[in-house]
Amino acid sequence: MEPLYYGSPLGIPEPVSKLENAAVRSRLSFFFQLAVAVVFGALVAILLFQKVTIQENAMEPTIAIGDIYYMNQLIYHFTEPQRGDIIVFRTNGSDDAALHISRVIGLPGETVRISNGRIYINEILYQENASYPIINNPGLASGGITMDEEEYFVLGDNRNNSDDSRYSDIGKVRKKYIAGKLWFQVYPKEKRGLAG
Repeated sequence: MEPLYYGSPLGIPEPVSKLENAAVRSRLSFFFQLAVAVVFGALVAILLFQKVTIQENAMEPTIAIGDIYYMNQLIYHFTEPQRGDIIVFRTNGSDDAALHISRVIGLPGETVRISNGRIYINEILYQENASYPIINNPGLASGGITMDEEEYFVLGDNRNNSDDSRYSDIGKVRKKYIAGKLWFQVYPKEKRGLAG
C-alpha cells in the first residue's frame, strides 16, 4: 500500500505546478508584507519626524550651527510643552515664517521677569540644570511678562546673542505656532543621540 500524500484530498498527489505556485505565492506574500511595512514606516517617519538643520547660533553651545536633528512634529498634539523642552517654532502662522529654536522657560499662567541677569518665575529664582551666561539685556522681561493660556516664554541658551521672548519680534510663543520638539541629533556623528 502506498503512503498517503498530505495536502491533497483523498491522498492524491498535487501536481508539481501547484506546489510551485504555492511557493511563488508564499514569496510574493512575504515581499508584499515587507513592502507594506516599509511604506507604513516611511509614512510614520514623514508624519512624525522632520529633519531640521540648525542655521542660527541662539542655542550655542548646546546646539551649533550646522547640527542636524529630527523634530517630533506630533508630540504637542498629545502633551503640553514642558519647562526645559527645546522647541521649534514660527513667530506667526505663515508657512513661510522662519523656524526658530529655543528652550521653554515660562509656562501658561506664569510671569517671567529677568533682573540682575537672573530669571525669576512668579518671583521665585529659577534654578537651571546647566550653566548659562548671566543675561545682560532683560529686554521686555525687565518688568515681567505674564503668559496667557497656551503661551510660552522661550530663551536661547546663548543668552546674550539670541532672539527670543525678551524681544518684541519674537515675544510670547503661542502653542499653535510650535512646530515640534527637537528629538534626536543625527549630525555630527560624535554628538548623535537624544536632544537635551
